Amino acid sequence: MDTVDLLLHPVRLRIVHTMTGGRTLTTAQLCDLLPDVSKATVYRHVGLLADAGILEVESEQRVRGAVERRYRLNRARSMIDADTAATISLDDHRRGFAVAMAALLAEFNAYLDRGHADPTADLVGYRQHALWLSRDELTEMIGELRSVIVSRMGNAPSPERTRHLISPILFPAEERPPGATGSQD
Repeated sequence: MDTVDLLLHPVRLRIVHTMTGGRTLTTAQLCDLLPDVSKATVYRHVGLLADAGILEVESEQRVRGAVERRYRLNRARSMIDADTAATISLDDHRRGFAVAMAALLAEFNAYLDRGHADPTADLVGYRQHALWLSRDELTEMIGELRSVIVSRMGNAPSPERTRHLISPILFPAEERPPGATGSQD
């Protein structure tokens, strides 16, 4: 199974999200962090991700007669790069968006199901903003957003930090206005 097929699954995508930030976790710890997913499902998908090299074994130890593995994310293998994205079909893009939304919805429901969730106090946001941008303005904004996000991706877990998901979604919502030409970019 190629990386695109592996990542276009909501449970596997959630496992990848959970492993980001330099975390090393056992499958049992992943099960605790994904309580809405059955243990058998988590174990099966961890196995698929490990077999594909998306998860790597950090260490192994014997625990009550079984081998417990700690996994880390292989960041280079866990992303669909721009060249690959350019070659996949529109149906695969549609499927990828649906999987991303399913994973995001599952994560949000898991957050709300914790019992002590407080979206206002936790500064939860899910707004949409419509922007009119030229190609140059869009490229500049993407660079600025990327810079802000990437500058914080190296933050390690600590008692003061809570893991947050941020999901930038960007696509043209309308056709260009009548009379617009590509040269206006």
